[in-house]
Amino acid sequence: MIGLGTIVNTLGIIVGGLSGMLFGKLLKDRHQESLKIACGISVMFIGIAGAMEGMLTINNGAINSSQAMMVTLCLALGTLIGEIIDIEHLFEKFGEWLKFKTGNSRDSKFVNAFVTASLTVCIGAMAIVGAIEDGLTGDWSILATKAILDFVIIMVMTCSLGK
Repeated sequence: MIGLGTIVNTLGIIVGGLSGMLFGKLLKDRHQESLKIACGISVMFIGIAGAMEGMLTINNGAINSSQAMMVTLCLALGTLIGEIIDIEHLFEKFGEWLKFKTGNSRDSKFVNAFVTASLTVCIGAMAIVGAIEDGLTGDWSILATKAILDFVIIMVMTCSLGK
């Protein structure tokens, strides 16, 4: 079913946030840190594997490298575009608006938590490529993996940053 990955990923984020709010007191700081490190290492391996899949080929028993310029160019352009449109400031502005609309005006961590969580789960190769794969082919495996990562990351963020 096309779009199922988006639903699964959204549920992972919601359940992660609710779990962090309900059971956050049970996760000690060292547990949270260990979970963050485990997720970070997972993301690094997934990213490296994805990049290498397109960059390395084996021809006649020899490993050939290609598309390194494309990876570098995409990273540089993405960074430049994000800086030009000042996407972080736009998220902060939206976070301030959301802070007042949701009745959290006294929560000093709200905007930082919102921006950090939003940029973590919305921006990245897995979010973009996963959504494209899900929408075009119905393959939601990338978003299923992302849902697990987002569940853990949002749960830990909720424990440390609040709602």
